[in-house]
Parts: sequence; C-alpha cells; structure tokens
Amino acid sequence: MDFAGRHVVITGASTGIGRATAARVVAAGGMVTLIARRAELLQQACITLGAQAGWAAADVADKAQLLAALDAAVAQRGPIDGLFCNAGTGGTFAAVEDYADEAFDQVIAVNLTSVFHAIAHVAPAMKARRRGAILVTGSLASERGMAMNAAYVASKHAVLGLARGVALELAPFGVRCNCVVPGFIETPMLDALPPDAMAAMAARVPQGRTGSAEELAEVAAFLLSDAAAHVTAQSWAVDGGLLGTLSL
Repeated sequence: MDFAGRHVVITGASTGIGRATAARVVAAGGMVTLIARRAELLQQACITLGAQAGWAAADVADKAQLLAALDAAVAQRGPIDGLFCNAGTGGTFAAVEDYADEAFDQVIAVNLTSVFHAIAHVAPAMKARRRGAILVTGSLASERGMAMNAAYVASKHAVLGLARGVALELAPFGVRCNCVVPGFIETPMLDALPPDAMAAMAARVPQGRTGSAEELAEVAAFLLSDAAAHVTAQSWAVDGGLLGTLSL
C-alpha cells in the first residue's frame, strides 16, 4: 500500500480504529486529516503522527460543523483522495417500545446521516478527478439483528446499504465505496466493558480472541488504497471469523 501524495480524511479519528488507520496511512507515506469532537485528543494524535497529519474538530451529527471540517481539510492539505467515515455511537439499550425518540434520532444522525452528508460533499470533486476511495464503518449489526438496540441495528444496516448504492453510482467515475465490518475490536468502547464480559465475547470468536484496532486499520488502509482498485460495494468483516460462523 502506497499513499504517497494522497490525502485521506478520517472521522472518529481521535482514538481507536480511526486513529490506528491514520497511523497506517501516514506510515505508508500519506497525508491525513483527523476529524472528531475533542480537539485536545486530535492535537495529541497529530503530535504523535507528525507533520503529515492535521485535524479539524467537529461533531459529525452537526451538518454545518462536518462540512466546514471537510472544507478545512481540503484547504489545508488539498483534494481528498480517501474518505473514511468511521465516527459512530452505540446509543442506548432498551426494548423497542421504550427506546426514546431523542436517543433514536441521535444514533441515526451520527451513524447514518453524517455519512450521507460527508459522501455527498466529497463526491463531486472525486467524480471530477475520476478517482477516490470511500470507506464506511459498519458493524456485525450491519448483517445481523440484535435485540434491545433498535437504533444501532437500523443505522448500521442502513449505512451498509448506503455504501453499496454509492459504490454503484460512483463506479463509472473511478470512485470506489466499501464497508468495513469490525467484530469485537479493542477500542475505548469495548475496553469499558467488565473483564468477564470481555472474556465471554472473546470466547465466541473462532480465533479465541478479540481483535486490535491496528488489525482493523490494516484492512481499512487496504480498502482506501490503490491496492484495492478492483474492490467496491463490499462488506468486509474483520472479526476473527465470527460473522461467518456463529449466530449472534
């Protein structure tokens, strides 16, 4: 994978999968712009990543903030060659009849609507340049139903459909779009679980362990790179075999 001269923008990039993917792109010679809510974490990440990394703070659920951050990325580092829509939220756990409207709307805004806004904003320039790679972060819930989490499952099913539709629409212009599906990946969200819950999750994975953000980042970087030039409209699981073998 060679990202020399390429600019990749990553949302949800201050920690976990987003930050690990940024590090992988920089290691392969690319430039990155990190977008997330917390400026202090973005600053720290960019200090670690070096001169090839920049940042713009934004709540992706706020369309004006998101589009301003994308415009700032272009102004600072040039056209966007790769867009990784990775920001997400898990929402709350409740029976469908008890799921609050506000909580449902917030999950959809972050996990789905923000992805639509970001793709729609960068697509015209990618089409004009006849190149580009878009990647969205799905979930095991993109492929399977899960109880007590209606908003999250709905949003992740929908974002996979969005990626597939965009892939077909943009293919004639040399632009690809894929969905990466993390399994049980060691991120701040997963790290917050009790040790016994973590152990139970790991035991369900055919490989017998959870995955690292760096392992996911290898696949994300591949799908954003020219090494994946003939890969589009795909749902690519990084889950130790979980999705293909077990019911959830």
